[in-house]
Amino acid sequence: MNNGIATLKWIVGSDCDKQLLRLFLREHCQISKKALAEIKFNGGRIFLNGQEVTVRAMIHEGDQVIIMLPAETVSNAVQPEKVDINIVYEDEHLLVMNKEAGMATIPSREHPHHTLANAVLGYYKEKGIPATFHAVNRLDKDTSGLLVVAKHRLAHDRLSKLQQVGKLKRYYQAIVEGAVAEKEGTIDAPIARSKDSIISREVREGGQRAVTHYKVKATTEHATFVDINLETGRTHQIRVHFSHLGHPLLGDDLYGGILDEMNRQALHCYRVEFEHPFNGKVTTFEQGLPEDMRAYLKKWSME
Repeated sequence: MNNGIATLKWIVGSDCDKQLLRLFLREHCQISKKALAEIKFNGGRIFLNGQEVTVRAMIHEGDQVIIMLPAETVSNAVQPEKVDINIVYEDEHLLVMNKEAGMATIPSREHPHHTLANAVLGYYKEKGIPATFHAVNRLDKDTSGLLVVAKHRLAHDRLSKLQQVGKLKRYYQAIVEGAVAEKEGTIDAPIARSKDSIISREVREGGQRAVTHYKVKATTEHATFVDINLETGRTHQIRVHFSHLGHPLLGDDLYGGILDEMNRQALHCYRVEFEHPFNGKVTTFEQGLPEDMRAYLKKWSME
């Protein structure tokens, strides 16, 4: 067999006996017509009981079906770079990363190098992994914490669909200015791009629906430590919603936060939970707060 990017395996059940392999792959294995075409024309391979076949083969109960997904071509637009990264979990389909604050997820005009995309491609190059960069969820440059990276297009497609239906859940912790009165609540307020900026967002009628759930963990007269669960995933959603409440994130000067004790928005994705796109197991990963947020909480006895 070839050195593809990933291997998928199935055993044919009695309900699929005497089917065409094409039908089995499309309906039972949820491999789209487009994905099958990519496998066929871009170097992937299909095996039935160890023998390479086409999708026109007939299958029987007990047969073993294996797909070798093809290697991917890395775009010249993103250069591999050797940058230290924190990989929390890895298999042949995905990575769960702990991104540090100050690192952009993907290159931009303002941050063309040293992004997570550059770093992951550098890691792939070092390990001989024939993959390009597929971020499933993104974090703002100055937000720290967990995010999921797919290793191939099929994994990216499945994880993205899980996220769209709420089966890839992200949980955050933040420190916001002032004492939040309600100990728990839901912010349901539409978000749109600000009329005078291409970067910032604002709560505005006619924007996309955005829903943020929160619980207060600790509070002083100066700040509140909150646990946050996103129901939707709009750009800058947490930052915009808490600013709208009159409690901007500590250090978030874009949305009215002060920089006296934090030089970046005090926001960390501490937990992700999702159904693995190929084995169906619900997996959860957690990552503790970074040092700057821990130091602030300790200073004000909010731990």
